[in-house]
Amino acid sequence: MLICVTQRKLCQDDFLNRIDQIARGKPHAILLREKDLSLEEYIKLAEKVKSICLKHKVPLIINKYKEAALELNIDALHLSMPDFRKYCQELKQFSCIGASVHSVSEAQEARWLGATYLIAGHIFPTECKKGVPPRGLSFLRDVCAAVDIPVYAIGGITQDKVRAVLETGAKGVCVMSEGMTCANPSELAGRFRLSAAARPS
Repeated sequence: MLICVTQRKLCQDDFLNRIDQIARGKPHAILLREKDLSLEEYIKLAEKVKSICLKHKVPLIINKYKEAALELNIDALHLSMPDFRKYCQELKQFSCIGASVHSVSEAQEARWLGATYLIAGHIFPTECKKGVPPRGLSFLRDVCAAVDIPVYAIGGITQDKVRAVLETGAKGVCVMSEGMTCANPSELAGRFRLSAAARPS
């Protein structure tokens, strides 16, 4: 239920070693979100991250660069809504296709275009979106009710918020900053699993 989203510029230690540690904890997936890299740079990095993910049997999701996913034979791709609209006719070769959505209408559109999961946000205040009001749990609840595919929440999500997030109907959560900065990355996924397990029935 935890997708770890990367942002190597937040990482103060060795990035690939941190990815290895995160993967040891068995998150649901790792989303390689290095949007500032060129396609060639991204492919080189993704090849190394893929090797780590294969070693730990953790799915790798390619962000933005469908060409990288095809070259590296990775069948999971995540896109922004503008890119999803642009490339929706070229995505049949991917079995896992995600979209980032910021409204109920975008969620419904992404589902109609063929998305197999959604990332909805941002839910809580976060440094990554400083000054931008969060959309909140009511927004997340509306998105989950509007589609029949898994929805993952993103934005300011910490362990103490997992229970409230899952009660909206969300399948799980995404974290970026904590994964890139926490002291014990190998324990990250386990800590979030414990928070989810503590949810009342």
